[in-house]
Amino acid sequence: MDIFDRLSKSEFRSKFKLKDKEKMYITEKGLDTIERHARDFISKRIAPAFIENDGKQTPMKGHPVFIAQHATATCCRGCISKWHHFPKGVELTGEQQDYLVGIIMRWIKKQIG
Repeated sequence: MDIFDRLSKSEFRSKFKLKDKEKMYITEKGLDTIERHARDFISKRIAPAFIENDGKQTPMKGHPVFIAQHATATCCRGCISKWHHFPKGVELTGEQQDYLVGIIMRWIKKQIG
């Protein structure tokens, strides 16, 4: 089953949607910039093997990527382990980071239609 099919069955994950404010931000900044932000957030907040505040490092609002991370279960290592099967306690590889950024961007593109 596709990850998006699985996520759609989660009441918690399904409640996240981009509002007009976030959509406008994406329009103003462009998708390339949003993807750079996603890459930066993943590499600094998610990829390290050990994260001091894991489970609390991704705000639920304030940036389209943060909202996307909660919608796609890429918000913390616990969710990533559960939904994407990348183990906790091991630094994410470049390929794994690319996968997570791809999931985030796919969700964002679907939201902006």
